Amino acid sequence: MANDADIKSKAARDKGAKEEGGVLETIKVVVQALLIALVIRTLLFQPFNIPSGSLIPTLLIGDYLFVSKYTYGYSKHSVPFSPPLFDGRVWAAEPKRGDIAVFKLPSDNSTDYIKRVIGLPGDRIQMINGILHINNVPVKRERIADYVTTDNWGRSTPVIQYRETLPNGVSHEIIEREGDTGTFDNTPVFLVPPGHFFMMGDNRDNSLDSRDRSVGFVPFENFVGRAEIIFFSIEDGASAWRVWEWPWTVRWNRLFSAIK
Repeated sequence: MANDADIKSKAARDKGAKEEGGVLETIKVVVQALLIALVIRTLLFQPFNIPSGSLIPTLLIGDYLFVSKYTYGYSKHSVPFSPPLFDGRVWAAEPKRGDIAVFKLPSDNSTDYIKRVIGLPGDRIQMINGILHINNVPVKRERIADYVTTDNWGRSTPVIQYRETLPNGVSHEIIEREGDTGTFDNTPVFLVPPGHFFMMGDNRDNSLDSRDRSVGFVPFENFVGRAEIIFFSIEDGASAWRVWEWPWTVRWNRLFSAIK
């Protein structure tokens, strides 16, 4: 017949085994959750936030969005840290004119950029007096109400706004902070090479894009995905972690809005 010491020893062993099993189960759940998150981030959707105003008025500083990874297929840049697993793309589908896409900057293959697809392989792209020309044809633009933004000193200021309609019918707003006399409002002709794309921001006078040689043409392999939906948005300069300030810092009207 077991004495009290044996009973206590067995109880202690059972308790230790139970605690050990609980820790192992917790580790297992955490690992599984991380693997699921990695699969979702790699194959389906990846979150991004907008740090600059190059796509104003379409995307604002402080917007948080989901990018679909499957839209253009997969390359090494679909995987975190871009490991050299393979070259090119698998299950590839080329970007469409007018898409807003995230890509790796060609000069370093690591910095994330987000711009609008303007030129497809073989296109001739040129800016003449602020008007976009694709294959020698001026793109239609219509003057609409001014857009109120901030200047370099943080003051509210109205700027010229147009609705631009691309050849495939995609229509979107652009702004011209400097009218039609900005740095990139008159350019040479850019002939887009095979397998590359010409990217531009909607904030035409404040966007470092394919018009500048530091960006240039973007190889198809460098595309990460297409911007799909804004899931969160907070005023420029506000802190997302200050939950108690959300009632007046969150842009509630932008939440869960599709990106066009």
